[in-house]
Amino acid sequence: MTEIRPSFRDLAVEGVRGLQPYQPGKPIEELARELGLELDSIVKLASNENPMGPGTRAINAARDALTEVHRYPDGNGYSLKLALSRHHGVAPECITIGNGSNDVLALLAGAFLDTGREAVFSEHAFAVYPIVTQAVGATARVAKALPEGSDMPFGHDLAAMAAAVGPATRLVFIANPNNPTGTWLESQPLKDFLRAMPDDVIVVVDEAYFEYADADRYPDATQWLSAFPNLVVTRTFSKAYGLAGFRVGYALSHPGIAELLNRVRQPFNVNLVAQAAAEAALADQDYIRQSVAVNGEQRHWLHGKLQALGLTVLPSAANFLCFRVGARADAVYQGLLERGVIVRPVAGYGLPGYLRVTVGLPAENQRFIDALSELLTGET
Repeated sequence: MTEIRPSFRDLAVEGVRGLQPYQPGKPIEELARELGLELDSIVKLASNENPMGPGTRAINAARDALTEVHRYPDGNGYSLKLALSRHHGVAPECITIGNGSNDVLALLAGAFLDTGREAVFSEHAFAVYPIVTQAVGATARVAKALPEGSDMPFGHDLAAMAAAVGPATRLVFIANPNNPTGTWLESQPLKDFLRAMPDDVIVVVDEAYFEYADADRYPDATQWLSAFPNLVVTRTFSKAYGLAGFRVGYALSHPGIAELLNRVRQPFNVNLVAQAAAEAALADQDYIRQSVAVNGEQRHWLHGKLQALGLTVLPSAANFLCFRVGARADAVYQGLLERGVIVRPVAGYGLPGYLRVTVGLPAENQRFIDALSELLTGET
């Protein structure tokens, strides 16, 4: 008689059974295998990486640290936390380091959410928020975003988010600027929202794209930590600092919150080489300013070229643009892949008619515009 075994899915906890895995941007190597393209013929503008790569100081620090990889890293990240402490003007006890800022978001969910508790975030917000919420069995309350015709199309509607907060709410996630839309919240409305939050609701302001945000009245939420003990600000070295492959992020918070996050943080969650590279990158602010300047110039150029093609482009304070191509979005995405250009479809974010493109270097951006123009005009 054949033994009947339960499926592994049935063995999983309820929150995990309903999860859909996070889908990253298509890797260059994968597209090369699929279409038989040469690696150096492919332009990847899908994952919001810094196209300039890491700075020289970070590269040298990483290379020097390789001689010590037979040792475990500093599990407390003392040197990196001290550098971050000086950079932000906060005590080291306020800092939690993570394997990318995604890791910190998961730590927050693990520390403050479980069955019977709720997290609030916006429609069209970063895909990791629902993942970390559902994984621990908590309930997601998704607030309706601003309408397409507003000044910040599909951006966070703070009034709707505040209305979604209830007695069971423990976390509110706010991405500023938001991924994938690029939209942002100005200083005063965000500060008013924080003032309105109950003391037992922790507000997480995700500033992964902070360095790129040059918009007027855009806030630096790290300056508000002393005023709002229930505020957590997350940052990353994966974007402007050019260290996406090393996976280093961090949170700034009240020491009481940081202490709880460190209870659930895995030992050695940030490796030795990554810590060294991040510390060196943080000290190289001239390189960051250079990266941000190139991004601002090229973002403006791309925005103009997309509009010239008759496309609607969402306002962006980040290093990417989200643009509308309508019902042909899937076909355009596939057509770009066939021409060796990788962008990001965002149907999974509830924006099926849109694509997202990372701001690259001038030659990469020109390659994208040429391929897109060819697809939209039917030229070959």
